[in-house]
Amino acid sequence: MTTPAQPDPASTGTPAPLPHAEPGTLHALVLQSLDDDQAQDLVSIPLEGKSSIADHMVIASGRSTRQVAAMAQKLAERIKQGGFGHVRIEGLPAADWVLVDAGDVVVHLFRPEVRSFYNLERMWAFGDSGNA
Repeated sequence: MTTPAQPDPASTGTPAPLPHAEPGTLHALVLQSLDDDQAQDLVSIPLEGKSSIADHMVIASGRSTRQVAAMAQKLAERIKQGGFGHVRIEGLPAADWVLVDAGDVVVHLFRPEVRSFYNLERMWAFGDSGNA
């Protein structure tokens, strides 16, 4: 007997669940902040043991340059308030692609067209089956 396929969250109108993160961590704070700010297509790629740049790479989209910039600025504020220190932000003036470097977590925020052009998920997938 086969199990029926799960409906696509986008087609049912229910939001997709957040990627798994240990509660109280910088990674969890980043994911929750982006979810609270209605980031779209939130993906978390584990890098621990695969790259020395960070433990996690988070990629998300915003609907406009204004939303991308606002998400980046709010995220930086929340990280600082959470006691995780200061972050570096690159790309804010144009806000087509904003990089938020929080140390153990690197966040890429895109407008959808720019995200599909660069396709970082494919570049950093390391041959995983897409369940990052």
